[in-house]
Amino acid sequence: MSSLWGRFFRVSTFGESHGRAVGAVVDGMPAGMALEVEAIQRELDRRRPGGSPFVSARREPDQVEILSGLGGGKTLGTPIAMVVRNRDVRSADYREIAELFRPGHADFSYFEKYGVAPQPGGGRASGRETVGRVAAGAVAKVLLASAGVSLRAYTVQIGAVEAARVDLDFAAADPLACADPEAAEAMAREVTAAVRDGDSVGGVVELAASGVPAGWGDPVFGKLDATLAGAMVSIGAVKGVEIGDGFAVAGRRGSQNNDQMDAGGFRSNHAGGILGGISTGQTIVLRLAVKPTPSIARPQATLDLAGSERTIEIKGRHDPCICPRIVPVAEAMAALVLADAYLAQRATGGFGQ
Repeated sequence: MSSLWGRFFRVSTFGESHGRAVGAVVDGMPAGMALEVEAIQRELDRRRPGGSPFVSARREPDQVEILSGLGGGKTLGTPIAMVVRNRDVRSADYREIAELFRPGHADFSYFEKYGVAPQPGGGRASGRETVGRVAAGAVAKVLLASAGVSLRAYTVQIGAVEAARVDLDFAAADPLACADPEAAEAMAREVTAAVRDGDSVGGVVELAASGVPAGWGDPVFGKLDATLAGAMVSIGAVKGVEIGDGFAVAGRRGSQNNDQMDAGGFRSNHAGGILGGISTGQTIVLRLAVKPTPSIARPQATLDLAGSERTIEIKGRHDPCICPRIVPVAEAMAALVLADAYLAQRATGGFGQ
């Protein structure tokens, strides 16, 4: 059940990093909607490795195959099954560390839960699992576009370097998805320095969802911000989520933080577009804290399967900074949540459809 997501827009992902394939099944997409395979492929191309010196050198074409749910370029209302074959697997890179727990990875916790030795490439806990999420998110984006909703994510911090402004056009072309042209070079230096040291570096990715009407989401346990936060933290490298101004609100007074209103609407958006777990009609804003890639070349202390102390140095192909490849994944997860909220609103006959 842990690989299933959603109530009305339901997604199941499958596959391991070094298995035969990865993919997803989407159930709940309305029939009769125009859906081009190219739209799904474009999203997968944004996520795939090998595109720049700042990401993993693994060379995967990530070519999507649609097995069901489409006919004549339109959705049939039946489950949409999508598969992406793994083509560039090098399990030999993990042979020397097959019985060692990699620090920062899920090897130890998976072993404690399932009793299974660490899998090459991380198995189901690998970032490659997000291929299915991105494919499903591409479908969700088509549904949301019909409702006037769009999503954009971009990098606003790498290491100690922070973006001072957001230029979406620049972020779309920058290899680190940096949102600030004046900070891009410094961010690149942060990543380059980490690679030189056999290390990695973390950062912050921001996401904005515009066009979401007021009224989506449910109060109490079904809050839209709670669901979005859960979706974001379900991404392996994400260790923290801020909604709106996030932790900055802790240092304010209510008079500073409240989003006051007048005849023109809200005067500010400190709440990030959600109040009481329900969308306000403003742009929904999230920020994700992305941890440094745990696979690094520097020697680290660890244990083996027998509990003996060992030293590990991880070889292979890994992202020195996960931020640029988190960007399409964050958009995908937000799309899944919002598509589900949209269908829920239609099903219950809410005013904010």
